[in-house]
Amino acid sequence: MSEIRQNMITKDWVIFAPERAQRPHEFIDRQGIVPLPVYREDCPFCIGNERLDNTIETLRIGEKDWQVRVVRNKFPALVPTGDRIRSGTGIYHNVTGFGYHEVIIEHPHHDRHFALFSLTEVEVILTAYLERYKQILTDKRIETIVIFKNHGLKAGTSLAHPHSQLAGLPIVPFHFRMRIDTAIRYFDDNGKCIFCATLEDELEKEERLIMNTEHFVAFIPYAALSPFHIWIFPKRHFSCFSYIQPEELEDLALILQQILAKLYWGLGNPDYNFILRSSPRGERDTEYNHWYISIVPRVNRTAGFELGTGMYINTSLPEKSAQFLREVEIPNA
Repeated sequence: MSEIRQNMITKDWVIFAPERAQRPHEFIDRQGIVPLPVYREDCPFCIGNERLDNTIETLRIGEKDWQVRVVRNKFPALVPTGDRIRSGTGIYHNVTGFGYHEVIIEHPHHDRHFALFSLTEVEVILTAYLERYKQILTDKRIETIVIFKNHGLKAGTSLAHPHSQLAGLPIVPFHFRMRIDTAIRYFDDNGKCIFCATLEDELEKEERLIMNTEHFVAFIPYAALSPFHIWIFPKRHFSCFSYIQPEELEDLALILQQILAKLYWGLGNPDYNFILRSSPRGERDTEYNHWYISIVPRVNRTAGFELGTGMYINTSLPEKSAQFLREVEIPNA
């Protein structure tokens, strides 16, 4: 019989159907690991092609032989000029398209994958995330900052060169408000953070854990919305990514690189999204909210059922997926 589980953090209901269940190795993409050239003349992100960007650079780590560059998106969803102006008539509300939309170019070489970066390279990328996050947060017109990576066509990327993105929004999206409201209700009812409670439970049970380091834990949630959906939680309770300490940043580089390497070698370089979910400006210092990273491999598709019900059907049990990833061996690791 099928089992319907609820994710207490997102409040989503997820169907786990044994009759449709797939074994973890059935998600392996046999065509996923394809070699790329180190350099492409037409790639605006390759080292030496900086002139092709035709965009404003907001951060560079390293000089001529740079390690990471951050530039404004050439086709931005939001622009950092003008004022944030709210207006509306009756039930129609709008805000001017003010904000930040930047691209973090993760490496000067075209052929690299996040999963194959050295720990030093990952730490430099996370340092760039943190510097831009803190800088944009000084603009009091910005309410929410989201950092995300689209890897592969199914995840929405348009350029193969390793990169991620940052968006600074002049509003707090409903998606954020809904999760914050859920966290507040849990805190009011139980006197503790729902994220910390989830972390304690996963550490105690261990069956969905993938990796446990000094400062972070990676696991597949009890009611994961999709196969191999992974959360990385900091062990220390803090609501905003901007408060991360140097030793935690170094540890985050380790666990993030290792988890993405396990996906790369275990599932054949699947397309994926990862999102750094941090609290909005007004929720930076709370007892009930917790920042974390979500990694979503794009190994299945949503269809009419999901669109019609808002529920998901997960064809892989979290416990089996976590065990599979724990057992993946990373070459030369």
